[in-house]
Parts: sequence; structure tokens; C-alpha cells
Amino acid sequence: MAIIQAEHLTKRYKRTVALDDLNFAVEQGELYGIIGPDGAGKTTLMRILATLLKPDAGTARMAELDVVNDYKAIRDIIGYMPGRFALYQDLTVEENLRFFASVFGTTVEENYHLVADIYRHIEPFKKRRAGRLSGGMKQKLALCCALIHKPRVLLLDEPTTGIDPVSRHELWDMLARLRQEGISVVATTPYMDEAARCDRIALMLGGRFMDVDTPQGIAARYPGHIWAVRADGMRRLAADLRSFGGTASAFSFGDAYHVTPAEGTAPGELRRHLEARGHTHISIEETQPTVEDCFMWLAKKTEDGK
Repeated sequence: MAIIQAEHLTKRYKRTVALDDLNFAVEQGELYGIIGPDGAGKTTLMRILATLLKPDAGTARMAELDVVNDYKAIRDIIGYMPGRFALYQDLTVEENLRFFASVFGTTVEENYHLVADIYRHIEPFKKRRAGRLSGGMKQKLALCCALIHKPRVLLLDEPTTGIDPVSRHELWDMLARLRQEGISVVATTPYMDEAARCDRIALMLGGRFMDVDTPQGIAARYPGHIWAVRADGMRRLAADLRSFGGTASAFSFGDAYHVTPAEGTAPGELRRHLEARGHTHISIEETQPTVEDCFMWLAKKTEDGK
């Protein structure tokens, strides 16, 4: 059963199309990730779902409530964490949490189990003003305040931006556990590696979803093979890979380049091409496609189709 249903959702800022006839659904209890770069339309979509922005066309419903006509009722059932820190900076950690609990007619004690895993990291600083917290601590406090009233839907706009890798991991562990409480989570992120933590993901670019599926389902649709290529002189390796006639695409990926060979191209052909250009210690290994590989492929396909 869908907890969120959007149909033909459209939003423009003068000549810029932020959302382009978007259609999607989020199931009850699902951890749904929206993956895309800055400018893809993620924040605009989240603001519409949070009833802070009206669409120019189309509809969005949450728990059978319309985001425009029933905005007051929707605000009672959602928790929203914007990309920028939006809590009261002059209040302490503890005061912020108790204030947001009271706004929704509940107490910290009643729903403490929902935030305990994250709050224990900032509890030693509960008497500190929120404005004096580090970036990572601010994000943890904001998440606690969004959760403390046990919302049916949690909307998180890039919750891990600017926080350390350990905190990122802890946050996604917590989001996974929220499903056991029946809370549906929609989270946006520019980090492709976080896609694997979601039940389903939408790859977003230019106000559209290029594909929606499980991370495994999206990776399985990648056409062709991928080689992980390494050599000395990695700086000039990119140009030499792209000058090879048998390269369909080549993108940097960690300490290697992910190369999609043209049909019928053998690894030995690429090796000889690189050796002829002075590369040594060449490694060419077949590897499995990742969500990032699929995003780059779909983005190129979208661009070529314009």
C-alpha cells in the first residue's frame, strides 16, 4: 500500500524546470532513496511533500491527504529535516528536543526509543546551545527533533551532507531500524554509495526520475561489461582510455577507471593501446556495475536523447 503517491508533479522557477511531470509512489514502511546531484530537483520535491511549496501542476498525496488542500493534517504526520540546519540555535540541545515534542503534544520520554541510538552521541552536550554544535552534531539533533513525535513519514533532505563517515553509517543504521516501527522514510542524497542502504531508489536528474527500482535491480540492467582499469600515470590514463576506439565510456571510480568496452572489444586490445602510450603496471579486471555506473550511463543516455 502506497503511503505517498505523486502524479504528474511539475514545478518551474521562471524558465527553469525543477520537476518535470514526475510520477512515483512510496510504499508503507519503505526506505526510499532519491539519488542525484545538486540541481536535480531533490529539494524542490521534498519541500512540496513537506507542504512548504505548492506544485505548478500535478498532485501529491500522503496517507490519502493532498499536500495542498490538507497541508495542516499532513504536518501532523510527517517529520521533516531540511538540508540546512533549521532548529533554534539559542536553545540548548535538550530544550530543542523537548520543544519539538511539546509542539506535537507528546514527550521526549514517550518516544525516546526512536532517537536513543543517535541522541546518546549528543546527550553529553545536552546543555550546550544548538548553535555551538559541530556540523555532525547539528544533523543528529535535527534528526532527533524530526523523529521525536513518531511521524508516519520521515522526509530527510540530504541528511548526511557534511558529516563524517562514521556518523553517516550510524544514521543509515538508524533509518533501517525505523522500518520496524512502521515509519516510512524518504531520503535524498548526492552520495551514490548510500543507495545500497535503501529498499528502492530513484535516480534523479533534470527534474525527472531516470529509473526507479531496488539498487540490485538497477545495477542488473546495466548494458554490457565494466572493466576496472589501473595503471601508472593515472592522471593521463583518462585521456588515453577515451582515445581508444573500443571505449564506449570511461569514468573515474575510486582508485580506478570504470570502462565500458564497445561490443566485441577484448581486454588485450586495450592493454596494447595503453602500452603503446607508455603505460606500465596495467591492470584490467572485469567488475560488477554499481549504482554510480548506472547513473552515469542513464545520464549520458538522457543527454544523447535531447
